[in-house]
Amino acid sequence: MASVETAAEHERILREIESTDTNCIGPTLRSVYDGQEHGLFMEKLDARIRNHDREIEKMCNHHFQGFVDSITELLKVRGEAQKLKSQVIDTNRRLQDDGKDELQQCRVQQRNIATTIDKLTHCLPVLEMYSRLQEQMRAKRYYPALRTLEQLEQTCLPRAGQYRFCSIMAENIPKLRIQIRDTAMTQLRDFLESIRKHSDKIGETAIKQVRRAWSLRYPQCNSAAGSSTHVHGREIKEEEEGDEEEEEMEKMIEREERGIEGLRDVFENYYRKQRRKQARLVLQPHSNMHETLEGYRRYFNQIVGFFVVEDHVLHTTQGLVNRAYVEELWELALSKIIAALRTHSSYCDNPDLVLDLKNLIVLFADTLQGYGFPVSQLFDMLLEMREQYGEILLKRWNITFRQVLDQDNYSPIPVSTEQEFKHYTSQFPLQDPELEKLPFPKKLPFSEFVPKVYCQLKEFIYACLKYSEDLHLSSTEVDDMIRKSTNLLLTRTLSHCLQYAIKKKNVGLAELVQVIINTTHLEQSCHFLEEFISNITNVPPDTANATKLYGTSTFKDARHAAEAEIYTSLNAKIDQFLQLADYDWMAAVQGGGTLDTSDYLIDLIAFLKSTFSVFTNLPGKVAQTACMSACKHISTSLMQLLLDPEVRQISMGALHQIHTDVKECESECRLLLHPISDSFTVTSLLPQFFLRLQSSLLSLLFPFLLYKSVFLSLLLSLLHIFCPNLNLFLHTR
Repeated sequence: MASVETAAEHERILREIESTDTNCIGPTLRSVYDGQEHGLFMEKLDARIRNHDREIEKMCNHHFQGFVDSITELLKVRGEAQKLKSQVIDTNRRLQDDGKDELQQCRVQQRNIATTIDKLTHCLPVLEMYSRLQEQMRAKRYYPALRTLEQLEQTCLPRAGQYRFCSIMAENIPKLRIQIRDTAMTQLRDFLESIRKHSDKIGETAIKQVRRAWSLRYPQCNSAAGSSTHVHGREIKEEEEGDEEEEEMEKMIEREERGIEGLRDVFENYYRKQRRKQARLVLQPHSNMHETLEGYRRYFNQIVGFFVVEDHVLHTTQGLVNRAYVEELWELALSKIIAALRTHSSYCDNPDLVLDLKNLIVLFADTLQGYGFPVSQLFDMLLEMREQYGEILLKRWNITFRQVLDQDNYSPIPVSTEQEFKHYTSQFPLQDPELEKLPFPKKLPFSEFVPKVYCQLKEFIYACLKYSEDLHLSSTEVDDMIRKSTNLLLTRTLSHCLQYAIKKKNVGLAELVQVIINTTHLEQSCHFLEEFISNITNVPPDTANATKLYGTSTFKDARHAAEAEIYTSLNAKIDQFLQLADYDWMAAVQGGGTLDTSDYLIDLIAFLKSTFSVFTNLPGKVAQTACMSACKHISTSLMQLLLDPEVRQISMGALHQIHTDVKECESECRLLLHPISDSFTVTSLLPQFFLRLQSSLLSLLFPFLLYKSVFLSLLLSLLHIFCPNLNLFLHTR
């Protein structure tokens, strides 16, 4: 078994030796010498060598005959090659002897032809350029003619040499240069005058193209662009005419520029100087530009036309204007444009005109941006105008809110049909399942003021959103801008309007109660406004650093002001009734029977009954506070009547009358408070308001009673002493 493994291992080693590079055979041989079968491996190696020798010998025997045949053929070819060599040598010798003179003649002719070609090479460009110069002069392409003339004078004529036609051309070059300069200057003046006259039309055409691109890219913006210009119908009517004029203007500009582009310093300086003067004229707005949008449009058309021409000249000429010149001119123009717009827009108090102006500025900026001019400062200015636009909106909505408040009847809205109910609920998000279950006709708890104000808040948000369009702002920035503007509307404008409505002289308690109900519902709708803003801006309301609406605090403050006004008005009404109090402070005590309540107090209680019936619509704490405040004020006022310095004497009859009135007032107020609050605490606190007053009355009554009892006892004692028979008489009586 060991011999079989040894033989297999030797076979593997032999295959490895045959297939491995000789540099790597060392480890293989080492494994043989390390083993015990070294002799056996050598025998196998000798046998393998003999096998390879036999294979080599067979291969050589197989190819030997072919090798012999190849050697024989090679010997035959060597003889033929010797013959061919001798023939070539002989032919070369005879050719050298026979063609020596003819070859020299050919070389001379060749040299003459080369010289002629060289002279013609220098002369033909001169003739070609002169011919081209004549064609350019006839075509009135003066700058190419000037360049051709310069190249002819400096390059081609010196190379051509001293020929007569070259001398004639050199003499005519100064005359041609003067002719070209004079003609080009005339053409330059005409061109400058032409572009000055047509810059308005050029700008209008360029802006039309951008507006048309807008309408194709954003179909929904087409109507906005048309409304902002107020001449959309006229533009559609003149669209074909504008296209034709645009083509004519382009042809004219190209024709004029071919005559002046790239002229030398005199023409460049003249062109730039004249264009700067034209720029100052174009950038100077009319004094009444702010009155109409058409004034702004003409101003923008002239500026766009001016810089469209400059951009066209920059890209179609070489040297007449350069990028640095155009950028410098634009920076100067941009500063003046922004200053003019800031000045004139500050006179505007119409938000629609400001919005149209903003759209026109965006169109103006996009047009110039398409020609490579930086317009970021214009968009920064539009963000500044956003503050002005917001202030104008606040003024308009201040008038709107006041009109809504003045026109409101401050009474719940009656609803007779399902359609009317849906109409109001579509305007205001009313969430009252119990009210929805009630049959028709029914009343909504709030007045017309609530849905109108809510709709106006949404209209204000839409107006803010319109201004934010096309300003390249992110959704988050738009959302933040709208929320801040809405907060200003709530905290400043609407809050002042509500205070104005509450503080009006002719506002009654019923109106104040309705104001509280209205503000309560508006406060509850604030989160719907939050969702509305989030929906139109696509920004979730729970986004980090998102501005929150201050509507809740605004309506809460207005409600508190209305509550305070209710307390004040109610106390003022009570004072009016108390002024009718006419107590006879020296009235005698009525014998027998009960005293009647004073007439003024009966009227006051009737007034309180009608007023407290309205308070049932108020929130519980508000109604309770109003009623308790009224009761406390009545108690305090009656106490002031008793403590009035002008009242120096009070009879027992007057005290009895006041005591009767106080008891009546306490009992009636307890009955009035019962439907408003069933709370034991509130009802039990009511007698405390009259406790001090009753204590004061008792303190006044007690000295009278004590004095009367002492006086009667003393009188009886004296009678008993001086009139003994009187005692029998008194007992008899």
